[in-house]
Amino acid sequence: MDCQDPLNMETIQYIDRLSQTVETEKVYGGQFLKLLYGRDLLSRTLGASVLFFLARFPIFSSFYGWWQSQSWTAKKIQSFIDAFQVNPSEFALPVEQFKSFNDFFIRKLKPDARPLAKEENVAIMPADGRYLCYQNIETIDGFVVKGKKFSLDELLKDSELANRYRQATMVMARLCPTDYHRYHFPCECIPGITNMIPGDLYSVNPIAIRQNVEIFTENKRTLCELETAQFGKVLFIEIGATFVGSIHQTYTPHSPIKKGDEKGYFSFGGSSLILLFEPNTLHLDEDLVQASLNHIETKCLMGQSLGRRL
Repeated sequence: MDCQDPLNMETIQYIDRLSQTVETEKVYGGQFLKLLYGRDLLSRTLGASVLFFLARFPIFSSFYGWWQSQSWTAKKIQSFIDAFQVNPSEFALPVEQFKSFNDFFIRKLKPDARPLAKEENVAIMPADGRYLCYQNIETIDGFVVKGKKFSLDELLKDSELANRYRQATMVMARLCPTDYHRYHFPCECIPGITNMIPGDLYSVNPIAIRQNVEIFTENKRTLCELETAQFGKVLFIEIGATFVGSIHQTYTPHSPIKKGDEKGYFSFGGSSLILLFEPNTLHLDEDLVQASLNHIETKCLMGQSLGRRL
């Protein structure tokens, strides 16, 4: 039985990996999302028009990102922390040193805030977020919603690459506005250049994805190939979304990288990561697999175990 009801536009549930409890997500901007993606008359008329302009014209998201970078937005940081129970003791800098809301949004954490699974044959979570993980994407009944998959050819825009990953192990991470928004390498590797694939900027919140899983193949995204000794060639994809100012890369291509090193960060907005591992290279942790088969996300922290080398 699925844990998520795709017809329920009000509720997003996930499993907290630390407590192993089912939690209901408090959605930042939830009323606005319901306007854009709801099924009432107002959403189907006004919401559809607003959605079209927000997704198709990136100037709106760019302006919103610029706005969140201005000094006057700093005054809402503490209220946001209080409302969403963000833990400031993890921050590398005191709250009062953030000059804008985006400054807080792209915050760094203390080195010991996200301990890494150290075993050499273990890959780690690349970011804080809500995860869906699939051992073999060819054999499952849907990615986010039962019966719905997106096209691998469209996601990668490369048919030869898509053929190589038809039976790949897929890891999908959804980063909420409340999350730490820097992302990291899941294992030791030598990363290539990150290439941009142009696209729109639809929301990647489940409220939107339940209606159209192809958003992942329509949105602006990046693609980077990681050469690894443990897990073959891994594809690392960053996906933009509505109100994401931009996707930033902070690593050096073609240089040896340690597990857990920072790859980059998203400016303001919710966003997603997709990792594709070649078939028969990674055995996912069982709790992640079982939750994903029930179409419920698992909230994980960067550095936690993702799976082991096969």
